[in-house]
Amino acid sequence: MIPHRDPFLLLTQVTEVTVGERAVGYWQLTGDEFFFAGHFPGRPTLPGVLMCESIAQLGAYALLTRPDFAGRLALFGGLDGVRFRRQVLPGDRLDLEVELGRVSARAGKGSGRALVGGEEACRCDLMFVFVDGD
Repeated sequence: MIPHRDPFLLLTQVTEVTVGERAVGYWQLTGDEFFFAGHFPGRPTLPGVLMCESIAQLGAYALLTRPDFAGRLALFGGLDGVRFRRQVLPGDRLDLEVELGRVSARAGKGSGRALVGGEEACRCDLMFVFVDGD
């Protein structure tokens, strides 16, 4: 549904989707991800921006389920209200939720959050623009 591929596909599974409105999924971290070696040596921690990216990928999935957006790309237009609440460690499962707000043919907004064990790790408001996927 989305064009992302390893090593930058940050979704393991989408478990629920309401076409063009919301989605739920998760990213299961194994500890073998390339960034843990350098962020931080001796204390591996998931970079916060990658939490935001995984939320955005889930949002793109929800958007691109709409037939009128098939074949398009949803690109970041901005992030607002980003808050990081806890560390995410190798082996953690990052549960993701996204709710889409206003969406037009050219752009839109949404909000999402990431949780570990029911505890919020990150939340953010997303702004995105659409481009042709060719």
